[in-house]
Amino acid sequence: MIRTAAILGLFLTAAACEREAGQELNRRATFGESTLNNSAVMSGERSYAIQLANRFAKEVPNTINFDFDSTRLDQAARAVLDRQAHWIKQFPEVRFRVFGHTDAVGSNAYNKSLGLRRARAAVNYLVSRGISRNRLEAVVSFGETQPLIPTPERERRNRRTVTEVSGFLKRHPQVLDGKYAQIIYREYLESAVPESTLSSQQSLSRSLQ
Repeated sequence: MIRTAAILGLFLTAAACEREAGQELNRRATFGESTLNNSAVMSGERSYAIQLANRFAKEVPNTINFDFDSTRLDQAARAVLDRQAHWIKQFPEVRFRVFGHTDAVGSNAYNKSLGLRRARAAVNYLVSRGISRNRLEAVVSFGETQPLIPTPERERRNRRTVTEVSGFLKRHPQVLDGKYAQIIYREYLESAVPESTLSSQQSLSRSLQ
């Protein structure tokens, strides 16, 4: 029985993580967003943004976690944000949002505030790594309302921020020209050295051994 519950818990966690990629782009428009979303759907921009959001979530970790009642970025969180910043720099036409979350311990109002402070901590770190604040469109807090692990207890996996593609910079030349496909299919280089160069260097190194 315990083993079955554990397996079910892991399955639910994986499913929740998958839902987070692009979820804000898929949600229904509220208030003044309706016209914007309808226009984006008509132009195909929203579809490209969803594809790029899914790609971002696959190529780099999009989530960092926090200690209880803390906004401090530990070494693991900073390492993830460094990878995010590296990816973001290679896609200068794209805007991002950072969403803050908490576990269920504490009041709704406090957790809403805590989630926002966590999102701001992540954004500030990305800015310190050379990302323009104008590209980090907004920081939003969901507080305790979207747990990965449904529990009233302390749960580190629920104490997180999620970085997500939110759209494109309207005034960027590539966007003005409608070259969305060129953006979303652009090669992402995990290091500053192109893969072809790395392969050549590795071959030369082997020949000298």
